[in-house]
Amino acid sequence: MKGNFLPVPDEPTYAIPTELTLDGVLGFQVDELGAEHASAHFVVEDRHRQPFGIVHGGVYAALAEGLCSGATYMQVMGDDKIAVGSSNFTSFLRPVSSGVVMAQARALHRGRTTWVWECEFTNEDGKRCAISRVTLAVIDPQPR
Repeated sequence: MKGNFLPVPDEPTYAIPTELTLDGVLGFQVDELGAEHASAHFVVEDRHRQPFGIVHGGVYAALAEGLCSGATYMQVMGDDKIAVGSSNFTSFLRPVSSGVVMAQARALHRGRTTWVWECEFTNEDGKRCAISRVTLAVIDPQPR
């Protein structure tokens, strides 16, 4: 599935419109959402930078969690479940101040109640700039 972040064909009535969420505000773009692999990217803008001009670490953590949550959700929505973050460990390896950042995630564990993903971020030169390990809980949706 491709498009803007969390491209759900029939968003549940309890869902907040994507453009109003953090993923929408930060302009993340999904390239692929699959059971084993997911990818996304963003073009670095001031909204992604910390005061010293490099991508804020929270942007990497937000993209990793959103991407992995979205990919997991696409697999569990048929069981009337959602995926929410329960752990996000992100390490920052190389500063990025401009260009495009790509995220490639792969599922490490696909359980009934827990999924674990690894997400690698690279810059335009293909150099690794951050890595994340995201654990998701698969739960029943909570009405707003």
